Amino acid sequence: MTQKKALVVRGGWEGHRPVEATELFVPFLRDNGYAVRIEESTDVYADTAELADTDLVVQCVTMSEITGEQLAGLSAAVVAGTGLTGWHGGIADSFRASSDYLHLVGGQFATHPGKEPCERQGGEADNFLPHTVDITDLGRTHPITEGIENFELTTEQYWVLHDDLIDVLATTTHPTRPWQPWHRPVTTPAIWTRQWGAGRVVVTTPGHSLDVLADPNVRTVIERGMLWATRTASAS
Repeated sequence: MTQKKALVVRGGWEGHRPVEATELFVPFLRDNGYAVRIEESTDVYADTAELADTDLVVQCVTMSEITGEQLAGLSAAVVAGTGLTGWHGGIADSFRASSDYLHLVGGQFATHPGKEPCERQGGEADNFLPHTVDITDLGRTHPITEGIENFELTTEQYWVLHDDLIDVLATTTHPTRPWQPWHRPVTTPAIWTRQWGAGRVVVTTPGHSLDVLADPNVRTVIERGMLWATRTASAS
């Protein structure tokens, strides 16, 4: 059997600890038979031969920029069957200036609402809110989220803008609050998949910090997402 190949691409905003976060999952990949290559730059996306030989891309690059050549390489690889997955800002808040990247992943970070102004102290915890991740009906039967019940987190609650070509496995609802401008609760995707050509994309929005990534539910979803997104036999 040919060994599966995973490419971990990390960088961007250091606040999401791209090195430490990805290192949490490298042993899982190796234990599951992947040969793992790690790159600290999106330059590798322009290497079309390398991507064509890659079964899974795990991306952790918050904000930053991507060139047209790099994005074309990544997009072509996914269309041809390479899987793409990631968590939080490393995939849902990457390359804000690229509409084509947004089109590839199907959803983009818009905001993470904060605490009541009088409770804020100027640190990242100002945006840590208790919230529920609700598994959808689809999610209850999907290999990534099957057997996982609704779960609670206290961390950044991502509000994402998205299209209808994603398959939503879990949602989260932003309630109305007196200090916020919206007038009714807003439910947005928290975990989703996307079929793109012969490739599979998986986005998991929780994952701001290492403790959230270590949450058993979050970690299980990310690890299962890696396996599910990996190039399938039909895409070989």
